[in-house]
Order: sequence, then C-alpha cells, then structure tokens
Amino acid sequence: MNTSFLDKWRKRSRPGRSVPLAESVSADPDSVIELLSECELLRAQAAVEGVELDDSVASLEALDQLQPVWRDDPEVVPWLGNDAGLYLGTVLVRTVHGAVWHVWPDGQPVVRLASGREIDVVEAGHQWADVGAPELSQVYAEGAES
Repeated sequence: MNTSFLDKWRKRSRPGRSVPLAESVSADPDSVIELLSECELLRAQAAVEGVELDDSVASLEALDQLQPVWRDDPEVVPWLGNDAGLYLGTVLVRTVHGAVWHVWPDGQPVVRLASGREIDVVEAGHQWADVGAPELSQVYAEGAES
C-alpha cells in the first residue's frame, strides 16, 4: 500500500510537530481513502458469514442482515463499530458523486456530501454495531439522496 501521507507524518520539520490528519487528507486523498477503507475486523467478520465487502450498496445491505454475534464481546463492539462506520464512509465516497472524506478539528473523519451536509459515519457505525439501528444501508440511502 502506497501511503505517502504517512511519510509526511514521519518527516517532521521540528521535533514534536505532527501533521494533522486534515492536512494529509488534502495532500494525498487517495492514500487516506485507501487507509480508511481497510476495516480489517469488519472484513474478517463479514467473511466468516460469507459476505464480501466490495464497496457496494449491496454489501451494506448484506451487513445489515448479519446476526450481531459481536455483541457478545464488549471489547469487539467499539472496534467493529468504528470499522463499520469507516466502511460506510468508504462506500459513500466511492459511489456518491461529490462525497469526500473530511476531518473535524477533533480528528474525527466524516463524509462531506456535495450539498455540504456532513455525515458522522463513525457514529453511525457505532450505533449499528451497538443496537443495529440505523442500518448502514439506510444511512447510505439518506446520504445518497442529499
């Protein structure tokens, strides 16, 4: 994986100075998109259930149909929720015209739609992992129609 924005984080002009994620998104958006789309825990969980995550709306619908066995492990839920949100964001960015990753000042990645509306996909992923609602495909549909 070519992640040139990581090189910028490593090359600091002053000791102790870091490059904010927002600058990295601006400087090398393709690498950031690739990094945010990894979602290894979610991909592994989906693969066990026979669901291929191919960055499509259909894959979001398939995730919504999974039995939430991860809820039995309270240590897994937050990580899986984070991955689910990043995967939702990945599908939005790759399939909705004008959708881009944006980073809030606190470092939270969100998806900004062409309309200017921002979707906190990570929060949506956590809600999905915790209680199953809103469904990932529902959040996608609301974002796609904006």
